[in-house]
Amino acid sequence: MSGLIFNLFIFVLASFVGFELISKVPPTLHTPLMSGANAISGITIIGALVIAGQVDHEFAQIIGFMAIVFATINVVGGFMVTDRMLEMFKKKDKNDE
Repeated sequence: MSGLIFNLFIFVLASFVGFELISKVPPTLHTPLMSGANAISGITIIGALVIAGQVDHEFAQIIGFMAIVFATINVVGGFMVTDRMLEMFKKKDKNDE
């Protein structure tokens, strides 16, 4: 039980640090930061797959599945937003205007 409380404490602390970090980043650095977050989410997916595949406890498998789903949503959303932002920097044809 103390391990669960410690892990919950780490999660809450990481949430506060992440929120403060994201709120202090200027808008010009959002795209590189998002690319880094996508890489971290890729590591999360691999770790969740390994953990969910090795444990026999059903609760751990559910948590691993949820981690895979949320990390996948983060990766796909990050790529969509990055693609949309990169479209803003492409040159437009005069016929389109």
